[in-house]
Amino acid sequence: MSAVISIHPEHELDGHLVKGSDHQIRQERGQREVFCGLTGIIWLHRKIQDAFFLVVGSRTCAHLIQSAAGVMIFAEPRFGTAIIDDRDLSGLADANEELDRVVGQLLKRRKDIKTLFLVGSCPSEVIKLDLSRAAQRLNTQFNPHVKVLNYSGSGIETTFTQGEDACLSSIVESLPQIGHLKESTSKTNAKKLLVVGTLADVVEDQMQRIFKDMGLENVEFFPGRNSQNSPTIDQNTVYLLAQPFLADTAKRIEDKGATRLAAPFPLGAKGTEAWFKAVAQEFNINETVFERAITAPRQRAQIAIAKYKKFLDQKKIFFFPDSQLEIPLARFLSQELGMTLTEVGVPYVHRQHLAQELEMLPKNTVIVEGQHVDLQLDRCENAQPDLVVCGLGLANPLEAKGYTTKWSIELVFTPIQGFDQAGDLAELFSRPLIRKEKIAA
Repeated sequence: MSAVISIHPEHELDGHLVKGSDHQIRQERGQREVFCGLTGIIWLHRKIQDAFFLVVGSRTCAHLIQSAAGVMIFAEPRFGTAIIDDRDLSGLADANEELDRVVGQLLKRRKDIKTLFLVGSCPSEVIKLDLSRAAQRLNTQFNPHVKVLNYSGSGIETTFTQGEDACLSSIVESLPQIGHLKESTSKTNAKKLLVVGTLADVVEDQMQRIFKDMGLENVEFFPGRNSQNSPTIDQNTVYLLAQPFLADTAKRIEDKGATRLAAPFPLGAKGTEAWFKAVAQEFNINETVFERAITAPRQRAQIAIAKYKKFLDQKKIFFFPDSQLEIPLARFLSQELGMTLTEVGVPYVHRQHLAQELEMLPKNTVIVEGQHVDLQLDRCENAQPDLVVCGLGLANPLEAKGYTTKWSIELVFTPIQGFDQAGDLAELFSRPLIRKEKIAA
């Protein structure tokens, strides 16, 4: 469901400096190429293993999720679609009554579901159904056996990764206020770390081992693998973002009293080291203990990255805005692999969350926030990059023009965070260039 959407009929371009940064972030408004926010379900349903994602939308939405997830016909996935047809839209059927019926059938069949997400594919004005009220009604009916939440996975969100932000934000909003909880253990008043952002289980396990080696035991990951084990968030919580696209989730966590730990994102050897270093400083971890915990995995990451530097060093790369991972990825590629950044396009720049990343970018890096796709295509052609990172909707046309591309969505689907994935991340960017080199030979 890739589309070009006209945001403003006129083109608007200006620039301003981020405080404490050498980079000018230019803002651009116009037509943009976007991918549907429903795709977040693909990695969320794998992570939260007792949850089910029920998309309320059209057959097109059902086909998108099914094909993007690559689910076999014999599989029993943890997502589905309540298809809205003409009878629903015309008012011939009671959409709320139909939804209640579908939910009842689903929960009767799938006893393993503990949290049900109603995911809107479009705004209420389009699907003619207020899912927030429907979720409240169904939650009253099925809670405490099943918690029913809702969020929007609309295709006109800032970026497709905002689907995860909306989902996690809905979970945080549903958590009870700390004042209603019984403080039954001494741990309640101890400072604790909450890692926020969906990570592959293998990445979570690796990070947990390093935290343990650092001497940290009171560490939780959100979202967890079980929706019933939701974290307790209060003024003793320090949270650390693992993904750069969780602005709404972060705000709701802070509303509950938690404090954000400022750090770069854990991409590459240097980014991951700085991420763990921020935790060590916050929790007063001895420098010797910290170094002992990260030395071996850091060395593995450096060796793995070095294998691919010869393919990427001095190569020019151009980022179209898509996932909001662009700035941390650009920092990794320039800092550790020697790539030249011709332009870093990003849907939205969260100045506070990305402050450390911006400081680590080469001076005078061209950063464009927002998009006017036609003008950006012109700039890409003028730059003649060796590699273009873009969405699915632009990749094939650019390949047809002779450019080498990397799908930005692949960087979200693939485990890339942490020391042990640093080599895999470098390989993702070198692979298309190696393939092109082999074809040319």
